[in-house]
Amino acid sequence: MARSPVAVLQHADYEGPGLLGPLLASAGCSVLVVRPDRGEPLPAVGSLAGLVVLGGPMGVGDVDAFPWLAAERSLLADGVAAGLPVLGICLGAQQLAAALGAEVRPAPAPEVGLGTVVLTPAGRRDPVLGPEYGGLGLTEVPCVHWHGDTFTLPEGAVHLAATRSVPHQAFRVGRSAYGLQFHVEVDRDLATAWAPHLPADVVLDPVRVAAVAATGQRVLGRFVSGVVAGAYPAGGSKARRPASDEPGVGGPDQGLEA
Repeated sequence: MARSPVAVLQHADYEGPGLLGPLLASAGCSVLVVRPDRGEPLPAVGSLAGLVVLGGPMGVGDVDAFPWLAAERSLLADGVAAGLPVLGICLGAQQLAAALGAEVRPAPAPEVGLGTVVLTPAGRRDPVLGPEYGGLGLTEVPCVHWHGDTFTLPEGAVHLAATRSVPHQAFRVGRSAYGLQFHVEVDRDLATAWAPHLPADVVLDPVRVAAVAATGQRVLGRFVSGVVAGAYPAGGSKARRPASDEPGVGGPDQGLEA
């Protein structure tokens, strides 16, 4: 019997799965790329082994221009309720947050370009993100930012990563649903495809992109092998927030990319 596919929802020609495609293939996963922006129908949750929702230039609130955004949120909510492995990246993370009842709103300031995130105490213990924590000498995880919106945390979500200006950068719901506001799926080809669409003053330095790609290989590799391939036990949609996990790290998306 053929294995159920992992659906990858792509919203723009230049914003493909990047590192995720080879990682899923190497884990023996069948990949179904779906383009809701082109009118392609969304799959049913019951037909999938996993669900990945990528970024895009539209915002969560742009339902009048992009009616499929609402249906995509319904699919995400159904996937989480069913315990399906789910990964939302940038716009996908915002869609996941909104699908679970959180508020998506403009960030204090856009974040665009190469940067880092800092793992929260809970993020340092997370099986997907936690191994990137290198102690006090290595507290930041390299990534690419490209968003103008942010979100509140869904009820019961575990807060995993932050930046000083946009504290909610990553969250997990249950054991198998992840939202990453930042990008670590970026490889050289994806960075090249993005370049014409970035602000004129934003340059993706190849050396730093390679560092992001190395991080993405590890982080996304753990998501694929651990969550999608089943090394970590699947969980439902409810996750109790540990009392010690939520102190912050201290101290788009509408009109932008997501």
